[in-house]
This record gives sequence, C-alpha cells and structure tokens, in this order.
Amino acid sequence: MPKVTLGDTVVHYDRTGDGPALLLLHGTAASREQWEPLTTQASGFTVLAPDFPGSGLTTDDGGPITVEALAAQAEAVLDHSGAGPAHVVGHSLGAVVAAQLAGTHPDRVRSAVLHAAWPVTDVRQDAEFRYWLDLLETGTFARMLPLMAFGPRYWEQTTAEGNEQLVKTLETVIQPGADRQIEADRAVDLRPVLGRITAPVLVLGSAHDRLVTADQQRELVAAIPDARAAEIDAGHGAPAELPDEFARLVLDFVSAMP
Repeated sequence: MPKVTLGDTVVHYDRTGDGPALLLLHGTAASREQWEPLTTQASGFTVLAPDFPGSGLTTDDGGPITVEALAAQAEAVLDHSGAGPAHVVGHSLGAVVAAQLAGTHPDRVRSAVLHAAWPVTDVRQDAEFRYWLDLLETGTFARMLPLMAFGPRYWEQTTAEGNEQLVKTLETVIQPGADRQIEADRAVDLRPVLGRITAPVLVLGSAHDRLVTADQQRELVAAIPDARAAEIDAGHGAPAELPDEFARLVLDFVSAMP
C-alpha cells in the first residue's frame, strides 16, 4: 500500500485502477474501506482512497485533527500518486474536506461530489456531536449509528435480529480516532472557501438525513458558484445503506465531466 509523509503524519492510501484520478474521502469513524462498493464499480478511474488520522493505517502524533490538515493530506496523496486534477468525492466529514480542498486548491479538483456536507457546524449539530462523544465513552456509539445513519428503506427491510447483528459489526469497525474526528466535525466552517470553488460540484443530499438539514444543503448550493443538487432516498449513511444507487449517482456525475 502506498503512503506519503506530511509532517508527523504518515498517510496510507489505496490505489486501484487506471484512468482519471478519483479521490475518495471517508466519513467520521470510518476508514478507506468505506469505499469498497464504489471502488469496485469505478472502472476507468484511478481510485485513490486515503485513511484519515485515527483511521486505518494512517498514523500521526495523536493531536487535534483539523479540516485544513485533512485537506493538505488529501493534496499530498494527489502529489504522491502523480495524479493530475482529480474528481473528489467525500462523505460527511470527507465531503467537508473535499470542499476545503476545492476552495483552497481549485487547480487540483476537476469536479467534486459532496455527500452530506454542511457549511458550518451550528448549535444543534454541536449538541449531536457532543452526544456522540458521550456515547463513545460509554461504548454505545455503535448502537446509535443505524438510528442516525439509515432511512426508512433500511428499517422496512431489516429485523430486530438483523439490526442487532449490524450493531455488533459496527462495534468492530469504529475507528480508534473517532473522537478526534468528531472534534474536527464540531469546528467545521467552510463559509470562507465555498465561493472560491471553481470546479463543477454535485451537492448530494439524503432525503432522510438526521444530521444535515435540507436548509444546509441549499446553503451549499447557493454558496458554490457551479453547484447543482441531487438527492438520494436514504439517511446520512447513504454509501452504506444504498451502495449501488450511491455509486450510480456519483459515477454518472464524474463521468460526464470533461
């Protein structure tokens, strides 16, 4: 697995396929493995999927994580891989990082898909993130995740036993640095950079997102010069809830870019 060093951080990333660069940035408490369903369908692209600090194999000094630092690490992955301008896809915290990269280094971003991003953390979201930190301390974070992340289509199809099995699986995949990534979520403020994004952007919202509101999605579309909106019939965790539909929306958009 390739890796690149930036200061005290050693960023490990997957590289698969061949073609235009497709940089995938994962969400809070996840890792690059989040993107396996999308990667398997992304033929014709060089897929680059890094781990954020606190996730997967990436290591750092254990200090605070910032959106700015994550964007710098994403750029370092592009440099190390030899990729030209990339299509950048992010989910949740990863989407915030994608927007930060697109706004501060527009020459590196060919297009961007921002799923479940938000422009600035408000009081309601901060209360949610504080709750997440409490749940991590008590060991019950995994039990909350399906309730927060999945929409009605999941709950119509699952059973109590099936959901319990999912919770047990989630307990094994929550990343050690989840608390530090949540602290980064609490400090999000993209407002200074959104107007500087020059790439075409798809602001992809989830119809049943309990964390990011429709108003926040509209704020992103209004603030980004070349943005369009789409919606998926899922919760906040659409890449896991409806992986095929999510991949289709993403790949249709980036494949249409010149």
